[in-house]
Amino acid sequence: MATTTCTRFTDEYQLYEELGKGAFSVVRRCVKLCTGQEYAAKIINTKKLSARDHQKLEREARICRLLKHSNIVRLHDSISEEGFHYLLFDLVTGGELFEDIVAREYYSEADASHCIHQILDSVHHIHQHDIVHRDLKILEAVLHCHQMGVVHRDLKPENLLLASKCKNAAVKLADFGLAIEVQGEQQAWFGFAGTPGYLSPEVLRKEAYGKPVDIWACGVILYILLVGYPPFWDEDQHKLYQQIKAGAYDVSSSLSSLPLLFSPLFSVFSSHFFFVSFSLLSVFLSSRLFSVFPSPEWDTVTPEAKNLINQMLTINPAKRITAQEALKHPWVCQRSTVASMMHRQETVECLKKFNARRKLKGAILTTMLVSRNFSVGSTWQEKEMARDGEIERERETETDRDRQRLRDGNIHMALVKVHV
Repeated sequence: MATTTCTRFTDEYQLYEELGKGAFSVVRRCVKLCTGQEYAAKIINTKKLSARDHQKLEREARICRLLKHSNIVRLHDSISEEGFHYLLFDLVTGGELFEDIVAREYYSEADASHCIHQILDSVHHIHQHDIVHRDLKILEAVLHCHQMGVVHRDLKPENLLLASKCKNAAVKLADFGLAIEVQGEQQAWFGFAGTPGYLSPEVLRKEAYGKPVDIWACGVILYILLVGYPPFWDEDQHKLYQQIKAGAYDVSSSLSSLPLLFSPLFSVFSSHFFFVSFSLLSVFLSSRLFSVFPSPEWDTVTPEAKNLINQMLTINPAKRITAQEALKHPWVCQRSTVASMMHRQETVECLKKFNARRKLKGAILTTMLVSRNFSVGSTWQEKEMARDGEIERERETETDRDRQRLRDGNIHMALVKVHV
């Protein structure tokens, strides 16, 4: 990363209030003196960074400079001064997309279509080098990334922001701290990184992966946008990962009803045969030979929306829909005639609870990661990752006390990313 004149930031910008804080960085509002333009300045204390941290900083800045899309938080300048590095991003003031949705008086399937469109388009552009509904803009953001040879690797609600508090503000994809650069459709093992409920099966299996991991995460986000809760959820992390690897969304609730569905079999087969049959049925369901969309919340969702989710949450990444293909899906490109306009009050109520759980989890993990600094029971790799407030893999040396604290908070300590 080229070092500019050592006082350029101090000479050209005025710093104001703090917007956020991490272990070794702080985000503050700033104004460019000659234009009056406002930015969000991420200020990194480079004196505390390791050589590996410097490489990650260079990678993040390099990737952000590549991405120029209306649905991606843009990097406008990168300045090095003695002991500090400044990254100047768009000042995004509208808060999280999911928080905005629960505050709306009206929210429909068509709105969800608009949101996902914005995200997919920007990701597709990222991977290579305006549709009316805001929710679909997620697809546009993903498309842009993929076009530019970038895989985000951490798509989730916390990284979907609104440009302002205006009614029709653009959705902005943020936080490229875990993003990687790929050549074309390159597949390789780039490391275990992301957030638990949004990880793809290939990452959990530690197989080669690439752009399709972003599409999987988009499928999870779309699922939440439609019903207000995630497709994969279990208090037991091992079971959660098994669900994801099997692509078995909502399979647990479906299996609980099997004894009723197949009750005639009970009088014919012995208990031994029943348990064998039940096990086979469990495997059949979890193999995703057919999809389970539970009643009543999914009864009012159109078949086209369910079809897109199925194509996004396809276990085999080679068969998973691409961002470009998803943007051509009828539910996305013909939403005015295909997507339902019915107000989804139940989705809004479920989303409020989902948001509350996310905030609780984030608060607990931020406290653990930043204040404890992993001084006990941590590997040297974890300490390196904790320098900038990130963990990119599971902690294998987690203490019993940590496990209990996590259970009490109804969260799991794995693949955590703490935001600045």
